[in-house]
Amino acid sequence: MKRLVKPIYRLSLESDKLRQIYELEQNYRKMFGINKFLPKILMFAALCGIFVMMTQAKPKVKKAAFGKTNNGKFVEIFTLTNSKGTEAKITNYGGRIISLKSADKNGKFDDVVLGYDDLNGYLNDNFFFGGIIGRYANRIAKGKFSLSGKEFTLARNNGENHLHGGIKRFDTAVWKAKTSANKDGAILELTYFSKDGEEGYPGNLSVRAVYTLTENDELKMDYSAATDQDTVINLTNHAYFNLAGSGTILDHILEINADEFTPTDAVSIPTGELRKVEKTPFDFRVGKAIGKQIDEADEQLKFGNGYDHNWVLNKTQGEMSFAAKVTEPNSGRILEVLTTEPGIQFYAGNFLADGKGKGGKIYNKREGFCLETQHFPDSPNKPGFPTTILKKGQKFASTTIYKFSVKK
Repeated sequence: MKRLVKPIYRLSLESDKLRQIYELEQNYRKMFGINKFLPKILMFAALCGIFVMMTQAKPKVKKAAFGKTNNGKFVEIFTLTNSKGTEAKITNYGGRIISLKSADKNGKFDDVVLGYDDLNGYLNDNFFFGGIIGRYANRIAKGKFSLSGKEFTLARNNGENHLHGGIKRFDTAVWKAKTSANKDGAILELTYFSKDGEEGYPGNLSVRAVYTLTENDELKMDYSAATDQDTVINLTNHAYFNLAGSGTILDHILEINADEFTPTDAVSIPTGELRKVEKTPFDFRVGKAIGKQIDEADEQLKFGNGYDHNWVLNKTQGEMSFAAKVTEPNSGRILEVLTTEPGIQFYAGNFLADGKGKGGKIYNKREGFCLETQHFPDSPNKPGFPTTILKKGQKFASTTIYKFSVKK
């Protein structure tokens, strides 16, 4: 009769988890000689608790194939997740953020960055979606600068100017990847070697970019670099955000911690002036809707077809500090940006037009925004701006954090 009465924990051993618990229970009995003295049902309950603790969600990284480039290089995609369910997908093709899923005030997760479903979309991308921008983010006037008495000529890919590193850019390179995870987060480390003369820049440059998705719902980006010749460097990430998941970003509430911005000429090259934001459409010191003043009759807004400017952050040079905050009223999602950089480029997606993105979505004008932490545009030609020169033997380091939360 006893053989017919099976313990309840053996009724469903087809379940993987129950099978693991059963095996764990048997091992504990052998280890401690437990048999008659502890009822099996109590042993089962205790081991269930141990199993839950052992298998609870932890930060992790998964790797998968993402296709091949036009010259046959294999590309991978990495999925970083934390215990709260926040997820970032990043590829080693240009270090691009492919998707970033964040919870809204009701706990619903949505992808809050623009992009494409597959590698082919990124191979033909004209918007720099989600990429690591370098060797120099933003513009350099007429594609020229002088360093140590020598003039260097760069690729011109924005009219007469050099933009975001030229043609063979960091966001179009296949980076080497290494992953890890610990109690603090899921980590993707990318490295790239930019050869002397690449796009006209001097010096062999070794670059490292580390993405960490933390348990505090932060996507942290640590950049570092070293060179064997004096050069210039300015790195950022070009993710386009939409905290509603889709639709216009004009009702997003933006705050920027800056008393000044750098006005530009008609082709978006800074004049060298640091202009007060007070009593201008560029005053975001107190949060306001992105669309509130974007179409006002302001010369700077006309030059950029809206906001596409660098703000001078209120800070001590090199310190990690608050730069900007965006709130989406309906979902309650909040994005905060912290950085060691002296500036931030706010771009309101003014030139997005009929771009086919993820899930067949059509990305239209002002349906995504960028907050690109950086040194100022054209700094190599503006001695009054913070320097972007990296000398031989020096180490470049920069950190930016995208922190997500909700307003309930």
